[in-house]
Amino acid sequence: MIYAGLTGWGDHPDVYSPGSKQKDKLTDYAGHFPIVELDSSFYAVQPERNIRKWIDETPDSFQFIVKAYQGMTGHLRGENPFDTEEEMYEAYIKSIRPLKEAGKLAMVLLQFPPWFDCIKENVDEIRRMTNKLSEFDLAIEFRHQSWYADGFREKTFEFLREHNLIHSVCDEPQAGDGSIPLVPVSTRKDKVLFRLHGRNVHGWINVGNAKNWREVRYLYDYNEDELKEISEAAKVLERTTDQVYIIFNNNSGGHAAGDAKQFQQMNRLVFEDLAPKQLDLFEEEF
Repeated sequence: MIYAGLTGWGDHPDVYSPGSKQKDKLTDYAGHFPIVELDSSFYAVQPERNIRKWIDETPDSFQFIVKAYQGMTGHLRGENPFDTEEEMYEAYIKSIRPLKEAGKLAMVLLQFPPWFDCIKENVDEIRRMTNKLSEFDLAIEFRHQSWYADGFREKTFEFLREHNLIHSVCDEPQAGDGSIPLVPVSTRKDKVLFRLHGRNVHGWINVGNAKNWREVRYLYDYNEDELKEISEAAKVLERTTDQVYIIFNNNSGGHAAGDAKQFQQMNRLVFEDLAPKQLDLFEEEF
């Protein structure tokens, strides 16, 4: 089964009902998509009350893909708010455990930075981190091309399979060492993650200043031919994997929802148990 969704639910006007307030956005979103990537957990460990609120606002079958906190994956710049690494992991695990208990945690995504290359020290770091988070299904996303280089690619997949880790397949700009190729390989039979970052090569390399890098990097609108390529890769993954989770992350210009809807229609995907939508006779269909 292929599931499609977006990164976050707070910045997709096309899916909100007329008159919706901030507190309604997740419920509105869940009327269109059965999965979402929770990226606020990357920037800060979320209070447990937030997690429980989001559980209550979504249908029983709704699934969250939760990003690991940046202090775990080597992205953090500046002072760590936690006194020790042990305290950081304990806080993160306590935060997201209710999602697992509610049956709504698809996986935790460990996204590593572009400088995290394929060397023994980093392989050992993955072992160490995944041991600490072993109670969850874990997806690994690389950003350095060395993990897919000749002589290392198959070893990368063998390592992920050996440790029961989910391969995060990516579609992203091909812009040197700090980007990875689209390799539709699943390392588990039950689930795989497929994240779509757009193909804005210029924005990937020249991300602007620290304040607007995200707006520059993920500014992209997939065309029909590109969505057909994505569809073919998704079907390859579906042949070997029960559940394919596809996340559109190209929303700097507000394109993610429309692209995901077009992808859904192209592949005749029908999602059941969505949240009920408010009736609006004048709503324009995607």
